[in-house]
Amino acid sequence: MLRPSFPITTRRLIIRPYVESDLDALYAIQSREDVAKYLYFEPRTREQVEAALKDKLTFTKLEKEGDAISPAVVLAETGQLLGDVMLRWVSEEHQCGEVGFVFHPDHHGKGYAGEAATEMLRLGFEQLGLHRIIGRLDADNRASGRLLERLGMRFEGRFRENEFVKGKWADEAVYAMLADEWRELNEF
Repeated sequence: MLRPSFPITTRRLIIRPYVESDLDALYAIQSREDVAKYLYFEPRTREQVEAALKDKLTFTKLEKEGDAISPAVVLAETGQLLGDVMLRWVSEEHQCGEVGFVFHPDHHGKGYAGEAATEMLRLGFEQLGLHRIIGRLDADNRASGRLLERLGMRFEGRFRENEFVKGKWADEAVYAMLADEWRELNEF
């Protein structure tokens, strides 16, 4: 079980649970075509984002397999919502988790997603005791694939047309890191 001690602070970021007042900023992210392009949903209406936010308000602990945390990522200097990260407990038996991230395009290329995703890997390996963490994404989303590689995750495979998303078959890319690899990367 994992109940992270929020907020988590990094050099530039504050990672904290979502709050109801994040609605406008989350809508500014999830309503965009360029954000939804590689996700399971189309650009969301305000009502859809409101429903998604209600779910995110509850994603604050990992008590059992299948649970996820999905905290907001804000810029420490301004308090501006940049996006969010996710850690899902995929399998208790196999000690496996999954990491993910969604950021507003205005904040791409600045290292924020990597900085925040690193904290999700840290939680998964160092606090939850996972053996393996994966990252799954639309194989056409090369920018996110490169980010997972920068985090130290290795490309494990491309699954051809294994998901039917938004009316068409999509390829999925899978990246992974083992706990031993995490420790090697983070030894001082």
